[in-house]
Amino acid sequence: MIKDFYIKNMVCDRCIKVLKNEVEAQGITVNEIKLGRVQLDIQNDGQIEDLKKIILSNGFEIIDTVEDKITEQVKIQLIKILGELPLDLQEKLSSHLAEQMHQDYSKISKVFSFTEGITIEKYFIKLKIEKVKELIQSQHKNFTEISQLLDYSHVNHLSRQFKSETGLSLTEYKSRQKNFRNPLDQIV
Repeated sequence: MIKDFYIKNMVCDRCIKVLKNEVEAQGITVNEIKLGRVQLDIQNDGQIEDLKKIILSNGFEIIDTVEDKITEQVKIQLIKILGELPLDLQEKLSSHLAEQMHQDYSKISKVFSFTEGITIEKYFIKLKIEKVKELIQSQHKNFTEISQLLDYSHVNHLSRQFKSETGLSLTEYKSRQKNFRNPLDQIV
């Protein structure tokens, strides 16, 4: 029987690879897998139990509620946006999410705020700050280039937002030369 499972905390291609490999190692056929969702050909209840063990042992969770599915879809869409730099949204973030998710933005926003306790916009800022940390650590771009890649109007805007979120200036963060990044699945 073909069955879809919605998975929480799948935030990168490595997550997809790990889940796919472990599920297939249990003899379960993977029809399709992408961030936040896996479609399997389940032959018996034992395979569902195996799947649950695999998911939990890798730090994922099965999503059961419609609200949690919407919230996870928002997170996945935002992560995808930041995966392609330079950031170049041709429309407002709200319009982009509504279009990609085929739902009214007001519903998406209410559900996300309720389940996460933070607005979509503030969550997106937190994701952008993590991307800034990643770019600083790679040491290939200066602060101005980073601000342009992430579509900040000016490096000062990035600098203020970074300090507000981390408590450190861009220079202080860079000079510490340590990884103070937060895993994407733990940002809230």
